[in-house]
Amino acid sequence: MDKKLLAILACPLCKGEVNYDRDREELICRADGVAYPIRDGIPVMLETEARTLSTDEKLGK
Repeated sequence: MDKKLLAILACPLCKGEVNYDRDREELICRADGVAYPIRDGIPVMLETEARTLSTDEKLGK
């Protein structure tokens, strides 16, 4: 994931910060408890495509 792109991306729900999860190829918004997929190097920042985080994921474990 390009660091410059990551710096300007924001969660479409809360406009907050998203964090890149390299292992899962996702952008995570802990504030909303969702993860957005990255497909073919392109972040899919749609609410309908977001996955709900588990309790452990929300806590950063």
